[in-house]
Amino acid sequence: MPEIRLALFTDTYFPEMNGVAKTLERWVRYLRKQGVECLVFAPSRPRREKTISEEAERLTSLPFFLYPECRLAVPQTGNVERKLLDFRPTIIHVATPFGTGMAGRYLAIKHGIPLVASHHTHFVRYLPFYNLQWMGKLLWRYLHWFHRPCSRIYVPSQSVLEECRQDGWEGLEIWSRGVDTQRFHPSVDREEFLRIHEVPKSRFIVLYAGRIAPEKQTEVAVEAVSRFTDKTNADALLVIAGDGPATQEIKALAQSLGVETRFLGALPQGQLQQWMAASDLLLFPSATETFGNVVLEAMACGLPVLGAAGGAVPDTVRHGLNGLLCPPGDIQAFADHVELLYKDASLRARLSVAGVQEAKCRSWDEVFKGLQTSMEEAMGVLSAT
Repeated sequence: MPEIRLALFTDTYFPEMNGVAKTLERWVRYLRKQGVECLVFAPSRPRREKTISEEAERLTSLPFFLYPECRLAVPQTGNVERKLLDFRPTIIHVATPFGTGMAGRYLAIKHGIPLVASHHTHFVRYLPFYNLQWMGKLLWRYLHWFHRPCSRIYVPSQSVLEECRQDGWEGLEIWSRGVDTQRFHPSVDREEFLRIHEVPKSRFIVLYAGRIAPEKQTEVAVEAVSRFTDKTNADALLVIAGDGPATQEIKALAQSLGVETRFLGALPQGQLQQWMAASDLLLFPSATETFGNVVLEAMACGLPVLGAAGGAVPDTVRHGLNGLLCPPGDIQAFADHVELLYKDASLRARLSVAGVQEAKCRSWDEVFKGLQTSMEEAMGVLSAT
Protein backbone atom coordinates (compact mmCIF):
# COMPACT_ATOMS: atom_id res chain seq x y z
CA MET A 1 0.00 0.00 0.00
CA PRO A 2 1.46 3.44 -0.95
CA GLU A 3 2.36 5.96 1.72
CA ILE A 4 -0.50 8.27 2.63
CA ARG A 5 -0.05 11.95 1.77
CA LEU A 6 -3.24 13.81 2.62
CA ALA A 7 -4.54 17.00 1.03
CA LEU A 8 -7.41 18.46 3.07
CA PHE A 9 -9.83 20.95 1.49
CA THR A 10 -12.09 22.74 3.97
CA ASP A 11 -14.05 25.98 4.27
CA THR A 12 -13.53 26.12 8.04
CA TYR A 13 -10.22 25.78 9.86
CA PHE A 14 -7.96 27.40 12.44
CA PRO A 15 -8.30 30.06 13.83
CA GLU A 16 -12.08 29.55 13.70
CA MET A 17 -13.51 28.24 16.99
CA ASN A 18 -16.40 26.05 15.79
CA GLY A 19 -16.52 22.30 16.38
CA VAL A 20 -15.70 21.35 12.78
CA ALA A 21 -12.65 23.62 12.59
CA LYS A 22 -11.30 22.32 15.89
CA THR A 23 -11.92 18.69 14.87
CA LEU A 24 -10.12 19.12 11.53
CA GLU A 25 -7.19 20.91 13.14
CA ARG A 26 -6.91 18.08 15.66
CA TRP A 27 -7.12 15.51 12.82
CA VAL A 28 -4.23 17.14 10.93
CA ARG A 29 -2.20 17.43 14.13
CA TYR A 30 -2.75 13.71 14.81
CA LEU A 31 -1.65 12.71 11.29
CA ARG A 32 1.49 14.82 11.45
CA LYS A 33 2.32 13.24 14.77
CA GLN A 34 2.11 9.88 13.00
CA GLY A 35 4.56 11.12 10.37
CA VAL A 36 1.88 11.62 7.70
CA GLU A 37 2.45 14.56 5.35
CA CYS A 38 -0.58 16.88 5.17
CA LEU A 39 -1.40 19.93 3.07
CA VAL A 40 -4.43 22.01 4.10
CA PHE A 41 -6.35 24.33 1.79
CA ALA A 42 -8.71 26.75 3.56
CA PRO A 43 -10.31 30.16 2.90
CA SER A 44 -8.52 33.40 3.62
CA ARG A 45 -9.39 35.19 6.86
CA PRO A 46 -10.45 38.83 7.34
CA ARG A 47 -7.50 41.20 7.29
CA ARG A 48 -8.02 42.11 10.95
CA GLU A 49 -7.17 38.53 11.93
CA LYS A 50 -3.58 37.39 12.07
CA THR A 51 -3.17 33.82 10.89
CA ILE A 52 -0.15 31.56 10.96
CA SER A 53 0.84 31.04 7.35
CA GLU A 54 2.05 27.49 7.90
CA GLU A 55 -1.36 26.37 9.14
CA ALA A 56 -2.95 26.28 5.68
CA GLU A 57 -2.77 27.45 2.09
CA ARG A 58 -5.30 30.31 2.04
CA LEU A 59 -7.77 30.83 -0.81
CA THR A 60 -9.56 34.12 -1.54
CA SER A 61 -12.97 33.94 0.12
CA LEU A 62 -16.29 35.59 1.00
CA PRO A 63 -18.59 35.12 4.06
CA PHE A 64 -21.19 32.31 3.83
CA PHE A 65 -24.72 33.70 4.24
CA LEU A 66 -25.96 30.84 6.46
CA TYR A 67 -22.88 30.99 8.67
CA PRO A 68 -21.14 34.41 8.39
CA GLU A 69 -18.20 33.32 10.53
CA CYS A 70 -17.51 30.65 7.91
CA ARG A 71 -15.98 31.85 4.64
CA LEU A 72 -16.29 30.21 1.23
CA ALA A 73 -13.46 30.27 -1.27
CA VAL A 74 -14.27 31.81 -4.64
CA PRO A 75 -13.76 29.57 -7.70
CA GLN A 76 -10.03 29.20 -8.36
CA THR A 77 -7.86 26.26 -9.33
CA GLY A 78 -4.69 27.45 -11.09
CA ASN A 79 -2.44 28.24 -8.13
CA VAL A 80 -4.16 25.61 -5.99
CA GLU A 81 -3.57 22.97 -8.66
CA ARG A 82 0.13 23.77 -8.87
CA LYS A 83 0.58 23.53 -5.10
CA LEU A 84 -1.43 20.33 -4.96
CA LEU A 85 0.56 18.59 -7.69
CA ASP A 86 3.86 19.73 -6.16
CA PHE A 87 2.69 18.10 -2.92
CA ARG A 88 1.89 14.80 -4.72
CA PRO A 89 -1.08 13.70 -2.56
CA THR A 90 -2.13 10.07 -2.46
CA ILE A 91 -5.62 11.00 -1.24
CA ILE A 92 -7.81 14.12 -1.10
CA HIS A 93 -10.18 14.74 1.79
CA VAL A 94 -12.93 17.32 1.18
CA ALA A 95 -14.50 18.40 4.47
CA THR A 96 -17.02 20.95 3.16
CA PRO A 97 -19.22 20.84 0.06
CA PHE A 98 -18.79 24.42 -1.13
CA GLY A 99 -15.96 26.72 -2.31
CA THR A 100 -12.76 25.07 -1.08
CA GLY A 101 -14.27 21.60 -1.07
CA MET A 102 -15.46 22.08 -4.64
CA ALA A 103 -11.89 22.87 -5.71
CA GLY A 104 -10.65 19.68 -4.05
CA ARG A 105 -13.39 17.60 -5.66
CA TYR A 106 -12.62 18.99 -9.12
CA LEU A 107 -8.89 18.42 -8.83
CA ALA A 108 -9.27 14.89 -7.45
CA ILE A 109 -11.45 13.89 -10.41
CA LYS A 110 -9.24 15.68 -12.95
CA HIS A 111 -6.05 13.98 -11.78
CA GLY A 112 -7.47 10.62 -10.72
CA ILE A 113 -6.57 11.09 -7.05
CA PRO A 114 -8.56 9.00 -4.53
CA LEU A 115 -11.30 11.17 -2.99
CA VAL A 116 -13.05 10.92 0.37
CA ALA A 117 -15.35 13.38 2.12
CA SER A 118 -16.56 14.19 5.60
CA HIS A 119 -20.08 15.58 6.07
CA HIS A 120 -19.98 17.65 9.27
CA THR A 121 -22.72 20.25 8.97
CA HIS A 122 -26.25 19.29 8.03
CA PHE A 123 -27.19 22.58 6.38
CA VAL A 124 -30.64 21.23 5.44
CA ARG A 125 -31.53 21.26 9.15
CA TYR A 126 -30.67 24.97 9.30
CA LEU A 127 -33.00 26.13 6.53
CA PRO A 128 -36.27 26.43 8.54
CA PHE A 129 -34.57 28.80 10.98
CA TYR A 130 -33.79 31.18 8.10
CA ASN A 131 -37.17 30.78 6.31
CA LEU A 132 -35.42 28.93 3.50
CA GLN A 133 -37.36 25.64 3.59
CA TRP A 134 -37.95 25.97 -0.15
CA MET A 135 -34.24 25.29 -0.70
CA GLY A 136 -34.40 21.88 1.02
CA LYS A 137 -34.83 19.58 -1.99
CA LEU A 138 -32.41 21.62 -4.09
CA LEU A 139 -29.74 21.51 -1.39
CA TRP A 140 -30.21 17.75 -0.87
CA ARG A 141 -29.75 17.20 -4.61
CA TYR A 142 -26.62 19.32 -4.65
CA LEU A 143 -25.12 17.54 -1.64
CA HIS A 144 -25.91 14.14 -3.18
CA TRP A 145 -24.26 15.20 -6.44
CA PHE A 146 -21.22 16.65 -4.66
CA HIS A 147 -20.53 13.48 -2.67
CA ARG A 148 -21.24 10.96 -5.43
CA PRO A 149 -17.59 10.61 -6.64
CA CYS A 150 -16.31 10.02 -3.07
CA SER A 151 -15.34 6.45 -2.21
CA ARG A 152 -16.00 7.09 1.50
CA ILE A 153 -18.27 9.67 3.15
CA TYR A 154 -17.63 10.10 6.86
CA VAL A 155 -20.51 11.36 9.01
CA PRO A 156 -20.36 12.17 12.74
CA SER A 157 -23.27 10.12 14.07
CA GLN A 158 -25.74 7.33 13.42
CA SER A 159 -28.65 9.74 13.01
CA VAL A 160 -26.89 11.60 10.19
CA LEU A 161 -25.83 8.33 8.55
CA GLU A 162 -29.42 7.08 8.48
CA GLU A 163 -30.72 10.36 7.06
CA CYS A 164 -28.11 10.40 4.30
CA ARG A 165 -28.62 6.71 3.52
CA GLN A 166 -32.36 7.32 3.07
CA ASP A 167 -31.45 9.95 0.49
CA GLY A 168 -29.41 7.40 -1.44
CA TRP A 169 -25.88 8.27 -0.40
CA GLU A 170 -23.39 5.41 -0.66
CA GLY A 171 -20.06 4.68 1.01
CA LEU A 172 -21.16 6.06 4.36
CA GLU A 173 -19.12 5.46 7.51
CA ILE A 174 -19.29 6.96 10.98
CA TRP A 175 -16.43 9.22 12.00
CA SER A 176 -17.40 9.82 15.59
CA ARG A 177 -15.95 12.47 17.91
CA GLY A 178 -13.71 12.23 20.91
CA VAL A 179 -12.87 14.45 23.83
CA ASP A 180 -9.51 15.38 25.33
CA THR A 181 -9.95 14.42 28.97
CA GLN A 182 -6.62 16.05 29.77
CA ARG A 183 -8.19 19.35 28.73
CA PHE A 184 -11.81 18.75 29.75
CA HIS A 185 -12.13 17.31 33.27
CA PRO A 186 -14.11 17.94 36.48
CA SER A 187 -11.24 19.50 38.44
CA VAL A 188 -11.73 23.11 39.49
CA ASP A 189 -11.57 25.05 42.74
CA ARG A 190 -15.21 26.06 42.38
CA GLU A 191 -15.32 28.40 45.36
CA GLU A 192 -12.19 30.27 44.30
CA PHE A 193 -13.24 30.32 40.63
CA LEU A 194 -16.64 31.80 41.46
CA ARG A 195 -15.06 34.30 43.86
CA ILE A 196 -12.77 35.55 41.11
CA HIS A 197 -15.76 35.94 38.79
CA GLU A 198 -17.88 37.55 41.51
CA VAL A 199 -20.51 34.83 41.56
CA PRO A 200 -21.89 33.75 44.97
CA LYS A 201 -21.10 30.08 45.57
CA SER A 202 -24.77 29.44 46.43
CA ARG A 203 -25.86 30.39 42.90
CA PHE A 204 -27.43 27.73 40.70
CA ILE A 205 -25.47 28.15 37.45
CA VAL A 206 -27.09 27.14 34.17
CA LEU A 207 -24.57 27.15 31.31
CA TYR A 208 -25.26 27.45 27.60
CA ALA A 209 -22.17 26.90 25.43
CA GLY A 210 -22.13 27.16 21.67
CA ARG A 211 -22.76 29.41 18.71
CA ILE A 212 -25.54 31.97 19.19
CA ALA A 213 -27.59 31.62 16.02
CA PRO A 214 -31.21 30.85 15.07
CA GLU A 215 -30.59 27.13 14.45
CA LYS A 216 -29.12 26.71 17.96
CA GLN A 217 -32.38 27.96 19.56
CA THR A 218 -30.52 29.78 22.33
CA GLU A 219 -33.76 31.63 23.08
CA VAL A 220 -35.21 28.37 24.40
CA ALA A 221 -32.52 28.33 27.09
CA VAL A 222 -33.28 31.93 28.10
CA GLU A 223 -37.05 31.43 28.21
CA ALA A 224 -36.75 28.11 30.07
CA VAL A 225 -34.58 29.68 32.76
CA SER A 226 -37.06 32.57 32.99
CA ARG A 227 -39.97 30.18 33.62
CA PHE A 228 -37.87 28.15 36.05
CA THR A 229 -36.92 31.18 38.17
CA ASP A 230 -40.47 32.62 38.04
CA LYS A 231 -41.84 29.37 39.46
CA THR A 232 -39.15 28.50 42.01
CA ASN A 233 -37.68 31.92 42.83
CA ALA A 234 -34.30 30.17 42.63
CA ASP A 235 -31.11 32.20 42.88
CA ALA A 236 -30.02 31.25 39.37
CA LEU A 237 -27.54 32.65 36.87
CA LEU A 238 -27.61 31.88 33.17
CA VAL A 239 -24.10 31.90 31.71
CA ILE A 240 -23.77 32.02 27.92
CA ALA A 241 -20.39 31.05 26.46
CA GLY A 242 -20.27 31.70 22.75
CA ASP A 243 -20.92 34.29 20.08
CA GLY A 244 -22.77 34.56 16.81
CA PRO A 245 -25.20 36.56 14.68
CA ALA A 246 -28.10 36.34 17.18
CA THR A 247 -26.13 37.63 20.19
CA GLN A 248 -27.84 41.02 20.37
CA GLU A 249 -31.32 39.46 20.08
CA ILE A 250 -30.54 37.03 22.90
CA LYS A 251 -29.21 39.84 25.09
CA ALA A 252 -32.39 41.82 24.47
CA LEU A 253 -34.55 38.78 25.25
CA ALA A 254 -32.74 38.09 28.53
CA GLN A 255 -33.12 41.71 29.55
CA SER A 256 -36.82 41.83 28.66
CA LEU A 257 -37.52 38.66 30.66
CA GLY A 258 -35.44 39.80 33.61
CA VAL A 259 -33.16 36.75 33.41
CA GLU A 260 -29.84 37.42 35.10
CA THR A 261 -27.42 36.45 32.38
CA ARG A 262 -23.69 36.70 31.91
CA PHE A 263 -22.42 36.74 28.34
CA LEU A 264 -18.83 35.51 28.12
CA GLY A 265 -18.31 35.51 24.36
CA ALA A 266 -16.25 32.77 22.70
CA LEU A 267 -13.90 31.24 25.26
CA PRO A 268 -10.57 29.42 24.96
CA GLN A 269 -10.94 25.77 25.91
CA GLY A 270 -9.15 26.23 29.22
CA GLN A 271 -11.65 28.84 30.40
CA LEU A 272 -14.60 26.87 29.02
CA GLN A 273 -13.47 23.83 31.03
CA GLN A 274 -13.47 25.89 34.23
CA TRP A 275 -16.97 27.22 33.65
CA MET A 276 -18.21 23.73 32.82
CA ALA A 277 -16.67 22.22 35.94
CA ALA A 278 -18.03 25.05 38.11
CA SER A 279 -21.60 25.13 36.72
CA ASP A 280 -24.59 23.03 37.78
CA LEU A 281 -25.97 22.00 34.39
CA LEU A 282 -25.53 22.49 30.65
CA LEU A 283 -28.73 23.56 28.90
CA PHE A 284 -28.28 22.80 25.21
CA PRO A 285 -31.52 23.18 23.19
CA SER A 286 -30.09 22.77 19.67
CA ALA A 287 -31.74 20.04 17.59
CA THR A 288 -29.61 20.64 14.47
CA GLU A 289 -26.34 19.07 15.63
CA THR A 290 -24.56 16.44 13.59
CA PHE A 291 -22.69 15.48 16.75
CA GLY A 292 -22.53 18.21 19.40
CA ASN A 293 -18.93 18.31 20.65
CA VAL A 294 -19.86 20.63 23.50
CA VAL A 295 -22.12 17.96 24.98
CA LEU A 296 -19.28 15.48 25.29
CA GLU A 297 -16.96 18.19 26.63
CA ALA A 298 -19.50 19.03 29.34
CA MET A 299 -19.81 15.35 30.27
CA ALA A 300 -16.03 15.10 30.61
CA CYS A 301 -16.21 18.01 33.07
CA GLY A 302 -18.84 16.24 35.16
CA LEU A 303 -21.52 18.73 34.13
CA PRO A 304 -25.03 17.21 33.81
CA VAL A 305 -26.45 17.76 30.32
CA LEU A 306 -30.01 18.76 29.51
CA GLY A 307 -30.32 18.61 25.73
CA ALA A 308 -32.80 18.44 22.88
CA ALA A 309 -34.09 15.05 21.77
CA GLY A 310 -33.32 15.90 18.16
CA GLY A 311 -30.40 15.90 15.75
CA ALA A 312 -27.43 13.89 16.97
CA VAL A 313 -27.50 14.84 20.66
CA PRO A 314 -29.49 11.67 21.57
CA ASP A 315 -26.65 9.63 20.01
CA THR A 316 -24.53 10.72 22.99
CA VAL A 317 -27.07 11.61 25.69
CA ARG A 318 -29.21 8.69 26.88
CA HIS A 319 -32.17 10.07 28.78
CA GLY A 320 -32.07 9.29 32.46
CA LEU A 321 -28.78 7.41 32.20
CA ASN A 322 -26.08 9.98 31.43
CA GLY A 323 -28.19 13.08 30.84
CA LEU A 324 -31.72 14.33 30.21
CA LEU A 325 -33.54 15.12 26.95
CA CYS A 326 -36.53 17.30 26.09
CA PRO A 327 -38.60 17.64 22.92
CA PRO A 328 -36.96 20.22 20.64
CA GLY A 329 -38.29 23.72 21.21
CA ASP A 330 -40.46 22.72 24.18
CA ILE A 331 -39.70 25.59 26.56
CA GLN A 332 -41.91 24.28 29.35
CA ALA A 333 -40.31 20.83 29.23
CA PHE A 334 -36.86 22.39 29.50
CA ALA A 335 -38.01 24.59 32.39
CA ASP A 336 -39.48 21.57 34.21
CA HIS A 337 -36.28 19.58 33.79
CA VAL A 338 -34.14 22.48 35.00
CA GLU A 339 -36.36 22.53 38.09
CA LEU A 340 -35.95 18.76 38.49
CA LEU A 341 -32.17 19.02 38.41
CA TYR A 342 -32.22 22.05 40.71
CA LYS A 343 -34.21 20.20 43.36
CA ASP A 344 -32.53 16.80 43.04
CA ALA A 345 -28.82 17.06 43.86
CA SER A 346 -28.50 13.27 43.88
CA LEU A 347 -29.72 13.12 40.26
CA ARG A 348 -27.17 15.76 39.27
CA ALA A 349 -24.44 13.75 41.00
CA ARG A 350 -25.48 10.51 39.28
CA LEU A 351 -25.59 12.11 35.82
CA SER A 352 -22.23 13.77 36.51
CA VAL A 353 -20.55 10.44 37.24
CA ALA A 354 -22.18 8.77 34.22
CA GLY A 355 -21.10 11.62 31.95
CA VAL A 356 -17.48 11.40 33.05
CA GLN A 357 -17.50 7.65 32.41
CA GLU A 358 -18.99 8.19 28.93
CA ALA A 359 -16.27 10.72 28.09
CA LYS A 360 -13.49 8.38 29.21
CA CYS A 361 -14.57 5.93 26.50
CA ARG A 362 -14.22 8.56 23.74
CA SER A 363 -10.50 8.82 23.01
CA TRP A 364 -9.52 11.08 20.10
CA ASP A 365 -6.54 8.86 19.28
CA GLU A 366 -8.77 5.81 18.89
CA VAL A 367 -11.21 7.78 16.73
CA PHE A 368 -8.44 9.09 14.47
CA LYS A 369 -6.69 5.74 14.29
CA GLY A 370 -9.84 4.19 12.85
CA LEU A 371 -10.29 7.07 10.41
CA GLN A 372 -6.70 6.84 9.19
CA THR A 373 -7.06 3.09 8.63
CA SER A 374 -10.26 3.62 6.64
CA MET A 375 -8.63 6.26 4.44
CA GLU A 376 -5.61 4.04 3.83
CA GLU A 377 -7.94 1.23 2.77
CA ALA A 378 -9.84 3.56 0.45
CA MET A 379 -6.58 4.81 -1.03
CA GLY A 380 -5.28 1.28 -1.54
CA VAL A 381 -8.48 0.03 -3.17
CA LEU A 382 -8.66 2.93 -5.59
CA SER A 383 -4.95 2.79 -6.41
CA ALA A 384 -5.33 -0.86 -7.33
CA THR A 385 -8.21 -0.27 -9.75
